[in-house]
Amino acid sequence: MNKQVDAVVAGGGGFIGGHLVGALLAQGLTVRSIDVKPRREWYQVHEDAENLTADLSLLDSARDGVRGARCVYMLAADMGGMGFIENNKAACMMSVLTSTHMVQAAREAGVERYFYSSSACVYAAGKQTDPKVTALKEQDAYPAQPEDGYGWEKLFSERMCRHYAEDYGFTTRVARYHNVYGPHGTWFGGREKAPAAVCRKVAEAVLSGNHRIEIWGDGLQTRSFMYIDDCLKGTQMITEGDSGVPVNLGSSELVTINQLVDLVERIAGIRCERSYRYDAPQGVRGRNSDNTLIREIYGWEPSIPLVDGLEKTYAWVYDQVKRSQG
Repeated sequence: MNKQVDAVVAGGGGFIGGHLVGALLAQGLTVRSIDVKPRREWYQVHEDAENLTADLSLLDSARDGVRGARCVYMLAADMGGMGFIENNKAACMMSVLTSTHMVQAAREAGVERYFYSSSACVYAAGKQTDPKVTALKEQDAYPAQPEDGYGWEKLFSERMCRHYAEDYGFTTRVARYHNVYGPHGTWFGGREKAPAAVCRKVAEAVLSGNHRIEIWGDGLQTRSFMYIDDCLKGTQMITEGDSGVPVNLGSSELVTINQLVDLVERIAGIRCERSYRYDAPQGVRGRNSDNTLIREIYGWEPSIPLVDGLEKTYAWVYDQVKRSQG
C-alpha cells in the first residue's frame, strides 16, 4: 500500500462502492478498493483495482488504506434499508469510528480531495411527516432532528468534514444521497432497500405463480429513487467541484410505494394482490430531494427516469432470484 493511486474507495465491496470502482477504472484511473467484508462477500470485485480487506474503523488501518492516494471516496458504513436502520441504531452509529479515522488519516496523508457520502436521513423528521412532502432543501438539516442512529452519525460526520476544512484547510466534499438503487446490490436478507425488495417480491411472484406480495406500511408513503449511474456522475462532479457545502444528490421524481410496485409489476407483466403490513418499519411519511442548489452550482441534476432504472434493476434481481431457486 505504499504505491501512489488516483483514488481510494472505502466501502469498495459495497453496492455504490463497487460501481464507483468500476467507473473510475473505466476512466483510466488507478484505484484502491477497501472493504471490511471478506472478498467473497463483495458485490463486485474488479481485478484491475488494488483490492484490500481491512477494518477502516481502526486508525492504523485507515492510515494504511489512504497512503499514496490523491483522492478518497468515503462510502464505508454499516447500513441498509429501513428495516435494518430502525433495528440496528447502535451498529449504524458505530460507523462514526470509520468516518472519523478516515478523515483524520486522509488529512495526515496529504490527500488532495476527500469525499464523504452522507444521506437524506440527516434531515429533520418534523419536515417529513406528510406524503405530500415539500422537497427537502439543504438548510432543512437544521435545527437537527435526523433519523435516530444512522442519521445522527451521518450529520456528525458531515460536521467533522466541515471543521477539518475550516481548521486545517483540508478539501472535503459532502453529498447527501437520496435512495440509490440499481443492479449489483443487496436484494434479500433484511438490508435491501425498497426498489430491490419490490423487484425481488415481484420476481418471486412471477416464478412461483403466486401473485401475492406484502408491502410494508400502507403504500402511501412517498420517496424519490436515484439510479446508480446518476449517483456516480454526481459523486465525481461534487468531488472535483469547487463548493464545500453539503449538496443533495437525488432524483426529484416523487412516487408512492404503491406507484413503485405498479412500475415493477408493469415491467414484469403481472398484477399482484397486495397485503399491507402496518407494523413493519416504514421510516418517514414523505421524502424528496430539492435540487435547486445542485442545479445552481453544477448546472446538472439526476435525471434518469425511475422506470428506466427499474427495468435494469428488475432484470438483474430476477436473474438472482431464479438462480437462487436452482
